[in-house]
Amino acid sequence: MTARALPIADAPAAAPAGGGGCHGGRDTMLAAAEANGKSALLEGLARDYPRGPHDQPQSMCPAFGSLRVGLRMKRTATILSGSACCVYGLTFTSHFYGARRTVGYVPFSSETLVTGQLFEDIRDAVFQTADPALYDAVVVTNLCVPTASGVPLDLLPDQIDGVRIIGIDVPGFGVPTHAEAKDVLAGAMLKVARGEAAQGPVARPGSAITDRPTVTLLGELFPADPMGIAMLLEPLGLAAGPTVPCREWREQYAALASPVVAALHPFYTASVREFQAAGRTIVPSGPVGVEGTAAWLDAIGAAAGIAADTVGAAKDRLLPMIAAGIAKHPITGRITVSGYEGSELLVARLLVEAGADVPYVGTACPRTPWSAPDREWLEARGTEVRYRASLEADISAIEAYEPDLAIGTTPVVQAAKERGTPGVYFTNLISARPLFGVPGAGALAATVNGAIGGAERLTRMRTFFEGVGVGAGTGYGHAGVPEDRPVTSWKPARKAASKDGTMTDVGGS
Repeated sequence: MTARALPIADAPAAAPAGGGGCHGGRDTMLAAAEANGKSALLEGLARDYPRGPHDQPQSMCPAFGSLRVGLRMKRTATILSGSACCVYGLTFTSHFYGARRTVGYVPFSSETLVTGQLFEDIRDAVFQTADPALYDAVVVTNLCVPTASGVPLDLLPDQIDGVRIIGIDVPGFGVPTHAEAKDVLAGAMLKVARGEAAQGPVARPGSAITDRPTVTLLGELFPADPMGIAMLLEPLGLAAGPTVPCREWREQYAALASPVVAALHPFYTASVREFQAAGRTIVPSGPVGVEGTAAWLDAIGAAAGIAADTVGAAKDRLLPMIAAGIAKHPITGRITVSGYEGSELLVARLLVEAGADVPYVGTACPRTPWSAPDREWLEARGTEVRYRASLEADISAIEAYEPDLAIGTTPVVQAAKERGTPGVYFTNLISARPLFGVPGAGALAATVNGAIGGAERLTRMRTFFEGVGVGAGTGYGHAGVPEDRPVTSWKPARKAASKDGTMTDVGGS
């Protein structure tokens, strides 16, 4: 079956805004960064995290991703350098998500930027912070304006009294999503750890030691998922290694020591580069559903040199349990999936195996080799897969396919509910469930089926609020409603397949 591709609209590239500073527009910031010696940095970011098809997804500040990684690590200090408004927003969001950790801040002014005093202030802050009794590492992050101004974090010392100093640039005009910003810091830390391991013995990891070969898990996972994966690896004579991004510095060494790395989230380009430099084998996709788990076990077995009959025996033992879990928790209905976590294709695979019709998957992350098996599997079953999906594309998919449930980001869920379609926020309700192996088989069913069952409640709400206005006129039920001035209409040029599978042309190309 071929994918049911529709001409779903993307957002146009944003025009540069006027003014200066962090509001000067992406083109202005890029030009300033290049003029200030950051060309190599920008080229590297563009290579690792390519944009397209419409320039950049709409999402929160990318630096939240790297900030989150640093704040979740033990004995790691975090210092931000950027505009005060940006730092306020990032620290507020980090504490909203329960960081409960201090975030350092080095302020600046036009004068300190121009004179180079900002770098000296950052250097002073690093020396004041780098206490080996408290920290293994200090992470310093340049936000947009310091990056565009050429603040040279690479001139900071590599270590102070044994405390590693890791400087990274995470500009919103260079890193497309906060998911990929996780990789910016994770990759930078792995690079330092790999260099240390190459020089001689390193500290023993604090986590449990096993005498079996391990598989490093690449991607931020729901806490139960490593245990579910460990259960799949056990009959192969393997163990689950550390999860990257790591929770403490010593885990970096154990992660690099694993002969096989499972790229469960496929956008960790810089991290993959470090593992490949260490001679490790990267396995794409993940163990979702029956078919996904079978293919993943075959790939892991081949990468780790496990005998085919051992892999076959493991599949004979594990796959019936997964099949039974899926059969016990079927999912019916048409569902569109979108998000920015990187696991959107894996979730869609599990939904399809559970019985759902998934015509569209949109992810804010880029297309990489590590998601190819999932894309090919979904497209073979008629699912349209869109990388770097825009908000407009995700919403027009809802309009085109008329799903029974829309899984997506907050604005996508809002748009769905305004139409009377149930919606579920991907990050808090879908990625906060087990996904892999036996535990993942029935984990989504209760949430998804419960949401689909709430359609009648949304219909009652729409009826209750009918007449109060929509869009620019929301809340107005009298004369003088503000005029709605949409920039562009994001309607598909062709009607979607109806629930019986037929297509109706309504013009367009």
